[in-house]
Amino acid sequence: MTRQQAEPPSLSPQQLEHLWAEHLKGEFDSKDVEATLATMVDDAYVNHMPVNTGGRGKDALRAFYRDDFIPSWPEDLEMTPVNRVVGEGQLVDELHLTFTHSKPMPWLLPNVPPTAKKIAIDVVVVVQFRGDKLACERIYWDHAAVLRQAGLVEAG
Repeated sequence: MTRQQAEPPSLSPQQLEHLWAEHLKGEFDSKDVEATLATMVDDAYVNHMPVNTGGRGKDALRAFYRDDFIPSWPEDLEMTPVNRVVGEGQLVDELHLTFTHSKPMPWLLPNVPPTAKKIAIDVVVVVQFRGDKLACERIYWDHAAVLRQAGLVEAG
């Protein structure tokens, strides 16, 4: 299917926001892998662009959410919404995150043991939908800033 022939979105902007909220609830509140996956199409993909972590398809995403993403978040995570833009079949969130790198976070800092450093980052999440489910998430952040704050590279 070419881009011009893509199926029209079937959800209103408010419904997209509701579905995205359900997805985030599964990831961060209930920490329920299956509830998270239930919001996604079968061939969905997630890519944390600076480090190329995530997965494609529900089997890969199930392992990713179960083993790498959901259990890795420190208890002191604070997520502050900064801005949201909702369009036809897509949503872009800007978020400010703060947390202590107190656990391995293989999706953010692959192969890096916990540094116990406080991390504050701005994240942009581009979410695209197909029909009534999430089709993909592309997540961006300044990885050099994360490495500096974790004490893995020197500033300047």
